[in-house]
Amino acid sequence: MCRNIRILAHFEPPTTPEEIRAASLQYVRKVSGLAKPSREAEAAFARAVEKITAATTALLDALPARDEPRTREGEREKAKARWTRREQARRP
Repeated sequence: MCRNIRILAHFEPPTTPEEIRAASLQYVRKVSGLAKPSREAEAAFARAVEKITAATTALLDALPARDEPRTREGEREKAKARWTRREQARRP
């Protein structure tokens, strides 16, 4: 999975439309292999982003609530801890 695509489900405050669109854009870039589409491919690229944004929004709206909502700060702390563990594992 693309490392730039983050978990979007069950956040407090809720995931914003901008976050969903950014993840959709990252997905389309990864799948297409294009960071920026050519002029000929721009329309198809934009349609794909919009469709994935809509599908992701529908999915997030349909998922049941879990016990504790995630927080962005909590997710940052988890990422820092993973990075620290990886760095320590690399050192001799």
